[in-house]
Amino acid sequence: MDIIELKAPSHEYAADIWQFRQEILEKDAGSKDQFAGCGGLESCTSAEEWIERTKLGESEENCEDGKVPSHMYLAVRKEDNRIIGLIDLRHHIDHPVLGTWGGHSGYSVRPSERGHGYAKEMLRQILTKAKALGIRKFLITCKVGNLASEKTILANGGVFEGIVDGNGEKIKRFWISIDA
Repeated sequence: MDIIELKAPSHEYAADIWQFRQEILEKDAGSKDQFAGCGGLESCTSAEEWIERTKLGESEENCEDGKVPSHMYLAVRKEDNRIIGLIDLRHHIDHPVLGTWGGHSGYSVRPSERGHGYAKEMLRQILTKAKALGIRKFLITCKVGNLASEKTILANGGVFEGIVDGNGEKIKRFWISIDA
């Protein structure tokens, strides 16, 4: 039931990436977490800049200081080739923030597409990619009170571990075991 496909950011999707950004600016205005899971899209001046930045972040040598290598994916709906979300896969969590409250992945669903189960499918597909990288224990987190994200995590086999402080916020930690 793959209604979406995870694709590497490419110039083919530049216009839609920028529309995704604009929709978040309009619909999530004032939200502290407006661009959570968007891989720095908010700080870029163009989709092309963001695409290049995500490509650089894929290798240890080129990723920004204080970050770990990761792959960003566009969640593209097959029916109409529209970006409905973004999700990243961090290659490891050997990092003070990621190992405590950041986790292996962050994601965002386009505001007009929320509530349709896309995040659940995005996470399911990223777990397959994590397995290919050799990740067997996958840490994923969400803020206390983010019921939509918690539901997504639980639907993908997340097991609640506890609550930690993450930059002044209460963060729930979940582990997902990925079959060998």
